[in-house]
Amino acid sequence: MATSKSGTNDEAIVIKKYANRRLYNTATSSYVTLDHLCQMVKEDVDFIVYDAKSGNDITRSVLTQIIVEEEGKGQNLLPISFLRQLISLYGDSMQWVVPKYLEHMMDGFSENQDKMRQSVQETFGGIFPFGNLDEMNKQNLALFENTMRMLSPFQDGNTTSSAQQPTPEQPSKASSPSEGGGLNDLKTQVEQLQKQLDALSKKSG
Repeated sequence: MATSKSGTNDEAIVIKKYANRRLYNTATSSYVTLDHLCQMVKEDVDFIVYDAKSGNDITRSVLTQIIVEEEGKGQNLLPISFLRQLISLYGDSMQWVVPKYLEHMMDGFSENQDKMRQSVQETFGGIFPFGNLDEMNKQNLALFENTMRMLSPFQDGNTTSSAQQPTPEQPSKASSPSEGGGLNDLKTQVEQLQKQLDALSKKSG
């Protein structure tokens, strides 16, 4: 984590740790906390931590301290069984394999995570004009509720035109968009709703 994704740290921000445990960001000429460093990691800002007195690179220990702090806040990412297995590997003949193995596994996980985020954005990008997924979820629910309210007069039989009245199957599918278990099912259902709304708009016009 102390190096960028390219594997270099030429432009890494230098953080100095003093004897009083205070951390000093040389780029901003200000003192920072572990929370600040944690946020920098999440924002993919590269930094290296040096002991101000000895000049030793202590980035590893500081990052480990951040993990301990986060785990202490209740954000438990490391299962107890994993921690036990990891501890048991210290001093083991296979210890040299573990760092590269874990690094490889986390790189793969990170890549898949980025692909999943991109897939979700691409799937919903043409349907919902919302960049934030949390906001998108809220407005997604509102869209379905509003759509069903707009369709309700036709469901109640207020019109005699079969072309205007949605079939019984259509509201059933629209009211449960999560039932296919996949993004394609949800996208198909939303497209069906959009076609219904377009048809209703033309008829009412």
